[in-house]
Amino acid sequence: NVCRLLTRRAHGFYARDAGVAHRKNLGLLRRIMCQESTKFKNVWTTHSASPIAYERGRIYMDNYQCCITSIAQQPRLIYQKSKCAKSEKIEDALLLECPLGEMLPNPSDYKASLIVLTVQNWLLRLSADSGEVLEKVYLAGSCCKFFRYLSWDTPQEVMIVKSAQNKLPATARQAGIQQTVLFYLAVFQVLPLSFIGMLEINKKIFGNSVTDVAVSNGILIVMYSMGLVRLYNFKAILEQFMEQPFDLGQEFNWNGQVGVVGKYPFGLPCNIKITDTPPLLFEASSLENAFQIGGYPWHYIITPNKKKHKGVFHICSLKDNALAKNGIQDMKCCSLEPDWIYFHPDMSGRIIHVGPNLIKVLKLKEVKNHADQMEIAEDFTIVANRENCVNNSVTVTASGRVVKKRFTLLDDDPE
Repeated sequence: NVCRLLTRRAHGFYARDAGVAHRKNLGLLRRIMCQESTKFKNVWTTHSASPIAYERGRIYMDNYQCCITSIAQQPRLIYQKSKCAKSEKIEDALLLECPLGEMLPNPSDYKASLIVLTVQNWLLRLSADSGEVLEKVYLAGSCCKFFRYLSWDTPQEVMIVKSAQNKLPATARQAGIQQTVLFYLAVFQVLPLSFIGMLEINKKIFGNSVTDVAVSNGILIVMYSMGLVRLYNFKAILEQFMEQPFDLGQEFNWNGQVGVVGKYPFGLPCNIKITDTPPLLFEASSLENAFQIGGYPWHYIITPNKKKHKGVFHICSLKDNALAKNGIQDMKCCSLEPDWIYFHPDMSGRIIHVGPNLIKVLKLKEVKNHADQMEIAEDFTIVANRENCVNNSVTVTASGRVVKKRFTLLDDDPE
């Protein structure tokens, strides 16, 4: 129980292994949160007209101009910057943490920083403690004007900057002008920040029905309008189709353009040209292109590509597409927002299934006496014990008739 674990920790049982200590601490937290006697109280409330973001104990508001730490007993302000102009609006952000055991060129690299993408296509690295600009890179040259999204290929190592989908104006389409380039992807190594390359996703290579692309763990994921998802080796693409490497700050003469890499107004050169369709690693069909890979051995999660299966998740082996035992997960809930499922980002192989009033933590394990078959087992569940608050409102119509309306405080409860 909790008391026993606390006593063993106080006696130094886990002092020699930080990993064991961390797991035990999380186990303590889980037991405290899941026991029925635990009660939670509201210690702080705030409101914001713009979206509120959260990254590793920091709360960002007012388009990342205000930063509040949530680690202390009472949240406190870390920094508050003056309101920015619309031209400096931040589109997306990632928290960058210092890698362990590496020598870095600048003292500021050893502290956490925030990488942000502005509406004017500037990539900025800000101090997480003060909001001060540490580095800035201009992204958009003549090829692309609308970079909008940041994501990790390899967390805390390789970053992807993705453009919005290129769409021609209606007048250009009516004139018969064809738009073949759908997206641009810029690839960076972080700490120190360095440019790897930029490539385009072209209809001529990947097909006309491409709706979106993503990069994760060395895999290029291409999504299509019919629900098809295709995977390609992203590292092999970079190596095979790289025309010429460039460094940030390097002067270049590229396709008739002369400038400095990462500086205004030239931005970044598109130095990776995919001239042939790369070898296909894997493909699957899923409703709304919902597709995830994780676990050990590798498994993937999809929703069958029919609207009647919305909210039903199939967990299958990546090796042979076999459905895992108990691999169909369906909460059968009805709420304002659908339930969702994902592999836990801690690489433990656990699967988190979140519904309107409970969280199920699942895990992959071998079927007894069948080492080649996996099953989905429930590790533990967190249930939200809501108070059944019922409000009765009375309305009097113009004719004097009394109308009573009964409703619950929360309108997203399952049926």
